[in-house]
Amino acid sequence: MFTGIVECAGRVEAIREGRKSTELYVRAQRIARSMRKGGSLAVNGACLTVVNVRKGVMRFDVLNETLRRTNFGTLKRGSLVNLERAMRADHRMDGHFVLGHVDARGKLRRYEREGKDYVLEVEAPASLMKYIIEKGSIAVDGISLTVAALGRNWLRIWIIPHTHKVTNLFTRRAGDFVNLEADVLGKYAERLLERGRGEVKWSAFLLKRGIVRQRRA
Repeated sequence: MFTGIVECAGRVEAIREGRKSTELYVRAQRIARSMRKGGSLAVNGACLTVVNVRKGVMRFDVLNETLRRTNFGTLKRGSLVNLERAMRADHRMDGHFVLGHVDARGKLRRYEREGKDYVLEVEAPASLMKYIIEKGSIAVDGISLTVAALGRNWLRIWIIPHTHKVTNLFTRRAGDFVNLEADVLGKYAERLLERGRGEVKWSAFLLKRGIVRQRRA
C-alpha cells in the first residue's frame, strides 16, 4: 500500500531481458539504503519487489503483464522514475490509497506551464474513465493527484511547481505514456453492485455522490 507522495526520482541504470523475466535496475542512493531483498517499492506507480540491492542500485524482476499495462516498455538507460516506499501505519495519510496495481497506460496530450502552475491533460481508456470523477483522486506515474476536469476520454490535472520539480514530470512531453491507477473505492463499489448486493437506493446513492459513474448505453 502506498500514498502517492513520491519520495524521489530514481534513474534507470539498465532494463534488459533476463533468464526468467525482464530485469530493471534503478539507482537511488537514499532509498536504496533502507531497502532489503523482498521489500516493496512503487516505481512509476507500479508495486515491484526488490530482488537485490548493491551500491545504491536496486534490481527488480518485471512480469510480462506489468510490461503490458505500464510504460516500462518505454524506459531506457537514464530515464527518471518516481519512487515511493510502502506506507507505514504510524504515519499520516497525505495522499490517497494507492495499491501499486496500474490499471492502464494513458497518453499525455498536453503538459505545459500556465502562469505559475502546470496543466496536464491525459487520454485514458473508457474502461478507466468510469472510475474517475471531478475532484477525485488518481495516481499518475505513482503521483497522487486531483482531477480538475474531465471529458469522455480525457482528464485534466493542475500541477504545483513543487510536484513538477521533485518528480519525473519535468521530463514529460505531449505524446509520452504515463501509468494510471484509479481510486480503488469506485472499483469495489462497482463490484458490489455487479454481484447483486446493491439495492436500487444504494445504487442511486453511489451515483449521486459520484463514487461511480452511470454507464452509457
